[in-house]
Amino acid sequence: MIRRAVGTVCLLAAAVSLVIGLTGVLTTPTSAAPTSDGEIKYLSPIAVVADKAGKTLYVAEHTGHQVGVVDVASGKVKKNLPLPGEARGLTLSPDGKHLIVAAGVPEGKLVFFETATGKQKGVIDAGHSPIAPVMAEDGTVYVCDRFRGAVLAFAPKKQPISIPVSREPTGLGIGDGGKTLVVANHLPAGRADQDFTASVVTLIDTTTKKVIKHIPLPNGGADCRDIAMSPDGNLGCVTHILARYHLPTTQLERGWMNTNALTIIDVPNKKILNTVLLDDVDNGAANAWGIAWTPDSKFICISQAGTHELSVIDWAGLKAKLEKYEKDGKGEDVKNDLSFLVDLRRRIRLEGDGPRGLTTIGSKVYASMYFSDALCELDVNPDIRPTPKSIALGPKQPLTRIRKGELYFNDARLCFQQWQSCASCHPDGRMDGLNWDLLNDGMGNPKSAKSMLFAHVTPPAMITGVRAKAEVAVRAGIRFIQFAVRPEEDAVCIDEYLKNLKPVPSPFLVNGQLSPAAERGKKLFVSQGCAKCHSGPYYTDMKKYDVGTGTGREKGLKFDTPGLREVWRTGPWLYDGRAATMEEVLKKFNPEDEHGATSKLNAQQIKDLAEYVLSL
Repeated sequence: MIRRAVGTVCLLAAAVSLVIGLTGVLTTPTSAAPTSDGEIKYLSPIAVVADKAGKTLYVAEHTGHQVGVVDVASGKVKKNLPLPGEARGLTLSPDGKHLIVAAGVPEGKLVFFETATGKQKGVIDAGHSPIAPVMAEDGTVYVCDRFRGAVLAFAPKKQPISIPVSREPTGLGIGDGGKTLVVANHLPAGRADQDFTASVVTLIDTTTKKVIKHIPLPNGGADCRDIAMSPDGNLGCVTHILARYHLPTTQLERGWMNTNALTIIDVPNKKILNTVLLDDVDNGAANAWGIAWTPDSKFICISQAGTHELSVIDWAGLKAKLEKYEKDGKGEDVKNDLSFLVDLRRRIRLEGDGPRGLTTIGSKVYASMYFSDALCELDVNPDIRPTPKSIALGPKQPLTRIRKGELYFNDARLCFQQWQSCASCHPDGRMDGLNWDLLNDGMGNPKSAKSMLFAHVTPPAMITGVRAKAEVAVRAGIRFIQFAVRPEEDAVCIDEYLKNLKPVPSPFLVNGQLSPAAERGKKLFVSQGCAKCHSGPYYTDMKKYDVGTGTGREKGLKFDTPGLREVWRTGPWLYDGRAATMEEVLKKFNPEDEHGATSKLNAQQIKDLAEYVLSL
């Protein structure tokens, strides 16, 4: 996976040093991005944190480029704190005096605010698309450098450290008495054509800043969205999908394609305690996202982004049942048992759409409702009737077709029994790193999920080009993947959302430009024949070829020429995900030069060519 060390940074100005004691690059206070006349500005809250007193909530508003500060008692927004880019996560210092916010793509920043005044105290560079910051008791701030596959550690009065982890770290927690940093990695790394494919949870020693262990999720575990530590710090809970990718996509009943899960990590013993399904037998809990414990450890609360619900799990009951299953030798059965949480979990419909991050104050849970520009407050005390309450973060805005399309793409209510949404296999409109045996080209020939970026301008669709265009593929997906019949307007809106996806600049670029190695690779890209088929603005001529990559029953098959824009994000590569690296695409799986004249290139040339392709 992509791993590059963060560059050396200079000292922060004295004002920030006195407050935080970190090293970094100081920039001037920022303001929210201006909105052009007539453009609708959505806030899209993705994360929320409460202060220790339970009086104030801080809300990361993704597309609002700000943090909303909400008074709990009145349910009103007190102020908005501007950010230099889209909000991507936030945390409070252990003493509650400072708010740290991750923002910006690709040039990420950590922005520091003084909570007493709301004043911005400084900004430091924080990698490529930083997400999910946390702050340790010793003042070290950790943040996921998502697209470089690393965690950055900013310790007081020390140079920052980049710690390589796995693919797209998206969640962090500090446990085991502060000794261990727990990292949830979004997608599986490595090739996808094996019997076992899953994301990993990485454990890092906070003293040495070294990786202790990578813990694989169960087979098919992917799309990790959040992690929360138990109040005692011994358990790390990760939300994710548990894909049944080894089965043909012939049905949805009983989680045939995708189930939705909670994996509990025993941090001191560095192992998985178990994985529990959040679905019911005939009602999926699609796209588990945010997670939070109540302070008394009684309940684990999980937002279900695809079904717009909150699962409230009785921890004492769950723990006792897990221990009994282990004692009876049935621990391995839990991850396949859709009835395991019966009588242990309440499933509550929230007010609003698209719950993401959660926080708790006593028995009250606050969910950031992405598509409603609101928070949802819910008291999970089992002795009272749950009554969700909406807290508006800004004026209610009409939904454009693009916004509706984003909602529908992430909405499992479009799907039979709510098992999955489009985003289950295409998180963020991209791909999940797994192979799927779709029925549009026969059975028994699984292929990688494709990114939807530029799909509408690079027909045909699907790896073998079996759909004439993306519009056809979208409608076929609703019928044959969601197993649903929907109004045409739903598909039109999804088309509009996908057409408006924007590429993320490659982490292989240096200050937005090709590196010297990539410049050399660019020349090879032309001279070795790659540019003949990978041509035009999207690096595809939109034609099908047999380039010798087909194997088995698909030997000699023609494949659609994939576009290379943002290809750095879409590994593993080749139609069946057998190439874990771009170098393998160019060399290992191209011995006869049918896929570009690369067999005579030396190791450095292969590296340069890969660097260029991954920079697109």
